[in-house]
Amino acid sequence: MADRALGIIRERYADFGPTLACEKLAECHGLKFAAETVRRLMTDAGLWIPRRQRPPKVYQPRSRRSCLGELVQIDGSDHHWFEERAPACTLRVYVDDATSRLMHLHFTASESTFSYFEATRAYIECHGKPGAFYSDKASVFRSGKAHETGSRVTHFGRAMFELNIDTFCANSSSAKGRVERAHLTLQDRLVKELRLRGISTVAQGNAYAPSFIAAYKRPDRDSLKIRRISD
Repeated sequence: MADRALGIIRERYADFGPTLACEKLAECHGLKFAAETVRRLMTDAGLWIPRRQRPPKVYQPRSRRSCLGELVQIDGSDHHWFEERAPACTLRVYVDDATSRLMHLHFTASESTFSYFEATRAYIECHGKPGAFYSDKASVFRSGKAHETGSRVTHFGRAMFELNIDTFCANSSSAKGRVERAHLTLQDRLVKELRLRGISTVAQGNAYAPSFIAAYKRPDRDSLKIRRISD
């Protein structure tokens, strides 16, 4: 059975991590293995490099906020989310600062103020208003020059002010490391889930996103996901 499992992994899941490959073997092929068994099979076959053999990564630590919803990190990730099935697009990602919990995902054709309005409205309708949003210094969030009124506040910033939501811009990528590292997880796991389901449009991606988040936050794997984002 191990040979059969390895053959399936080579054919369909060669670029999957052991945990995800283990899940797919059970879910799609009825082959149930311990995750460590799949990890050993993939390592021996040269399909997986154990983390201890990889060069160490150094992240600048940043203190978390104290409670869920107090601060939400937001960012857009331009990527070939649908691989060769469609052009590259942008995924809006919302991650809670206190818990590293993945809160909201929203696909859009490109990065714009309107797309952030659309995604943020959906976030608020689902989760309520956060205390603040934490972003990079993209033009959506920070204007490089003053407007005719002398204000440097962007349309997004003005809208959040009207909603009594604070906005802050990070001085570096590491300062908003929770959402930055979430991108890496999503570019691996979400891309493969979209592939397996044949999803190839922004509309289909947005329709599937809540299901992906629900599975991502499943009780039996929630602590694992938090570790993956915050490691």
